[in-house]
Amino acid sequence: MEQQGIEQQAVLSRVTTGMRVVDAVGVEVGTVDLVERGDPNAVTVQAPTAGPGSRLDELIEAAAAEEPDVPADLAARLLRTGYLKVSTGLARTGAVYVLADQIAAVTDGQVRLDVPAGDLPPEE
Repeated sequence: MEQQGIEQQAVLSRVTTGMRVVDAVGVEVGTVDLVERGDPNAVTVQAPTAGPGSRLDELIEAAAAEEPDVPADLAARLLRTGYLKVSTGLARTGAVYVLADQIAAVTDGQVRLDVPAGDLPPEE
């Protein structure tokens, strides 16, 4: 299991922003916006809390900057394994997330996935 995590991190280290992403059947998904290496100790994602004197607009801005913007259980998995955020026209929100273990190869400036684009979770 640990060896698989090391291999996933090695694959992620070869990905850079702006790379083209294609799915398992060759459909162009989009381009890489963000590369996040995994942290095996990441367990939970906490929403910001309002402290005394906090302004609502500051809280909204802080929450909007948090990645990944998906349900907490999926966010925890993405943070543990590592992920890509991909800009795409295939999702209503304009972005999808790719788990490190969904990357089949990184070659010739392109990221090839081992899943179809429809299986990628969209940004919320």
